[in-house]
Amino acid sequence: MKRIVLASASPRRRALLAALGIPVEVIPSDAPECDSGTAPAVIVAANARAKRDDVARRLDAPAVVIGADTLVFLDDHVLSKPADAVEARAMLRRLSGTTHQVVTGIAVTDTATGRSVEGVESTDVTFRQLTDAEIARFVEIVNPVDRAGAYTVDGPGSLLVARYDGCYQNVLGLPIVKLDKLLRQIGVNLFDLMDRRRAVFL
Repeated sequence: MKRIVLASASPRRRALLAALGIPVEVIPSDAPECDSGTAPAVIVAANARAKRDDVARRLDAPAVVIGADTLVFLDDHVLSKPADAVEARAMLRRLSGTTHQVVTGIAVTDTATGRSVEGVESTDVTFRQLTDAEIARFVEIVNPVDRAGAYTVDGPGSLLVARYDGCYQNVLGLPIVKLDKLLRQIGVNLFDLMDRRRAVFL
């Protein structure tokens, strides 16, 4: 079986892969991330590629390495991770009652063959109209300073969103169907890697 390495410290990405019953080794990348300067798809693709390549260079045995990067964009302006609770509340006020885009870049490589491929997934997310009290309560409960856009859509975050247009798992940080399509281009099929003894429902 192929060794799968996730070049990310994100517990949500790891959980999405683990739920399939796929053994995943996590090696966080030290590559710097960019959140400005070009189009959304270009930014996340470049970040995903940098993460993938950083980890792939450090491996001492062949593996399929997955790099991913997710950012939130409102009117093509990046809403990255807030510095503190004050900035988190400000971000959520901007998102309240609007439709924004969650864009994830994925870059994969098989170090044994040198084959690499990358792609981007975008999902439109429409927030409910939120009161200041609701925003304050959400930030108090979740403390979303490690999340792009200052929110998550699972758990308490399910109260924020009125509608999705596109891949829900993309909003969690890893569009699984897109990942499977990319992996198939380098000869890897997630269906073949699933183990029913490990698979779980989230």
